[in-house]
Amino acid sequence: MEYIYELHKTMRDRNLILVYEGEFTQEITKSVLAMAERNMDSIGEESSIKRKVFNVMVECLQNIVKHCDELNSETSHAAVFMIGKDNDNYWITSGNPVNQENVDELKGRIDRINNLDKDGLKQLYKDIIKGTELSDKGGAGLGFVDMARKSGNKLEYDFVKMDDSSAQFFALSTRIPRG
Repeated sequence: MEYIYELHKTMRDRNLILVYEGEFTQEITKSVLAMAERNMDSIGEESSIKRKVFNVMVECLQNIVKHCDELNSETSHAAVFMIGKDNDNYWITSGNPVNQENVDELKGRIDRINNLDKDGLKQLYKDIIKGTELSDKGGAGLGFVDMARKSGNKLEYDFVKMDDSSAQFFALSTRIPRG
C-alpha cells in the first residue's frame, strides 16, 4: 500500500490537481471537464483564465477521443490526462498510444505550429478554416493550432517507444499562464 502514498506525494510534488488514466469516451470527457471546472471555481480563478484552460482542455480531450489510434493490445484505448497548477501557470498534459506510421506527421504538424508567431498562428487558423481538407480522422490540425493560440505558448511534446514496436506513446503538454 506504500505505492498509494508515493503516488500522492508525486502528485503533490508535481502540483497535479487532476489525473485520469484509462479509456476516454464523451461521457468521461464531460466528467473530467466538470471536475476541473469545479476545482477552478473553488479557488476563485478568473473567468478569462478559466475560459483559456477549458478551451485547451476540450481540444486536448477531443484529440484523445478522436485520434487515439487503436492498436492490437488490451491497453490500446488507454490514455492519460493531467492538469497541474503552480503559482504562475496551469499545465495540461495528455498522452496516448499512436501508430509508428503517424509519428512523423504529428511531429511535423506540431513543429510547424511551434515555429509560428501569434500572427502566423492566426493566419494558419484562417487558412485551415477556409480551405484545408479534413483528414480521414476528421481533423485538419485545427485543435493543435487552437491550443497554441489560446495558451500563447509552444506545445511541448515527446514520443516514447512502447513495448509494441508498431506504437509510440505521444505525450503533449501545454502551459497556460495564470495572469
